[in-house]
Amino acid sequence: MSIGKRIAAARKQRGMTTARDLADAIPVETISEAVIQNIEAGRKVELSVSQLLNIAHALRVPPLFLLAPVGLPSRGPDVPNLCSDLQGMSTIEFDAWLTGAPDGAYRWKTKDERAERSELQAMRELNQQLQERRRLSAILEIEKEDNMTEDQMNQQTWESTPERIANVQRRIDQLESYLTSAGWDLDGWA
Repeated sequence: MSIGKRIAAARKQRGMTTARDLADAIPVETISEAVIQNIEAGRKVELSVSQLLNIAHALRVPPLFLLAPVGLPSRGPDVPNLCSDLQGMSTIEFDAWLTGAPDGAYRWKTKDERAERSELQAMRELNQQLQERRRLSAILEIEKEDNMTEDQMNQQTWESTPERIANVQRRIDQLESYLTSAGWDLDGWA
């Protein structure tokens, strides 16, 4: 199945009966009904990155769903004009490469490539830890509003919210230290 056919299938699955429906769901004017019709019919086989991302966003699917047959994980991407290394990947390997998954089936070939993927994974984990800290801080505020004393919170059989926040903060500090030592500029982000 081609990208165009996957776009058409996803469009129909989302209740968009025509290419016009999909074009209307894309907020930029560079993707017209005619462009979508040509993609779906296979007359336009090369998409710009922005076209691919805008179409995937409008369809509410990850771009991978349009690039490779995710229902057939042993098959590879069927995107035209890929180098032989990419064409030789299975969908699972392609997904691991595309997302930078450290434990994916794709094996990094150089130390620099591995370091880059490690930094990317650290950035993703840092984002998760920051969200967790915000969530726990909100819980702590609720506990304070319920007039729970520090002793009552510490008498719980599980780790208290302040202890959990401290553990998350330690991990945030580790990740920030790692990323800044690798040259990342985190000012204003965390």
